[in-house]
Amino acid sequence: MELCELRLTNLRNVVGAEISLGPGLSEFVGANGAGKTSILEAVYMLSHGRSFRAVKRESLIRFGEQSLEVFAVIAADGLQRRLGLSRRRGDWAARLDGAEVGSLAELLRQVAVVCFEPGSHALISGAAEERRHFVDWALFHVEQTYVDVARRYRRALSQRNALLRQGGRDEDLDVWDIELEKTASALGGWRGDYLVLLAPYVAEIAATLVPELGAPLLRYSRGWATDLPLSDALAERRSRDRERMHTGVGPHRADWRLSFEAAPEREHLSRGQEKLAALVCLLAQARLFREQRGEWPVICLDDLASELDKGHQEALALWLDSVDAQVLITGTVALPTEFTHCRNHALFHVEQGRVTRLL
Repeated sequence: MELCELRLTNLRNVVGAEISLGPGLSEFVGANGAGKTSILEAVYMLSHGRSFRAVKRESLIRFGEQSLEVFAVIAADGLQRRLGLSRRRGDWAARLDGAEVGSLAELLRQVAVVCFEPGSHALISGAAEERRHFVDWALFHVEQTYVDVARRYRRALSQRNALLRQGGRDEDLDVWDIELEKTASALGGWRGDYLVLLAPYVAEIAATLVPELGAPLLRYSRGWATDLPLSDALAERRSRDRERMHTGVGPHRADWRLSFEAAPEREHLSRGQEKLAALVCLLAQARLFREQRGEWPVICLDDLASELDKGHQEALALWLDSVDAQVLITGTVALPTEFTHCRNHALFHVEQGRVTRLL
């Protein structure tokens, strides 16, 4: 998968930018606040439907404007497709090859992007929601029925929680418990299977980037006791759920953890090591995507030089040289030659939201 063209309008401080991209490495350099990260945000939004920054969606729109627009041309499976994503106050709109699409998911399915950025440590040390999104994004791209099953589960969960808040009857809760059971088995199974497939790639890349931490271990918790069907777990907790007025077990409580031989607990990792562990997971996800879909996702690396020390930068450069993924990197200074001497390399300068190609 390759991003060939990118156009931004009114995204943060970018009034308008048109960027032609090629295979290999594209580097965006500029001062802090110049708009470099906004470029990666735009690419990420085409794949995830949100920014990787924890911000209100409306703040993505340039101050004083009413909407933002992102347009891209991608090449995949020998074909080119035109994607358009816009946001006005309150909602997204999506276009595919010039035609409006019925749901945002139709657009997001066309693009695959993994991104390492300053907040990526949250994948290791943050809330479970971030780790569920990590797995569910991959399932969205490889399991054809994932979207429908996930929607059914969310609807059933919402209805059950509403009944709990209203003090609903047991027979009404039973109906939604049955629906939750039907969809939870599929979701829990898919997530567990995905992490099993991911584990050897995590081990392979960890040996390259963080050998000092020793062998990694991925542990998965599906969100309820492994020895019980969800219907029994829900029945067992019903009185407590009534008191708390929300459902306390199920796939919405699932989580996974990454530990290492030299750091068996998350608390044993420094913030820098958490970021490296997150990078390992993201690159492993990209590698597994390549195996499952036959093409690499776009790999985005934001503010790389400030996030990794020189030794780990060199190890990452060697890994990137071993794959044929399209890579977009931002920084305040140009990359060392370890990144650029073996790849197709384009260099862009970003200043006050304007993008100029230098190389």
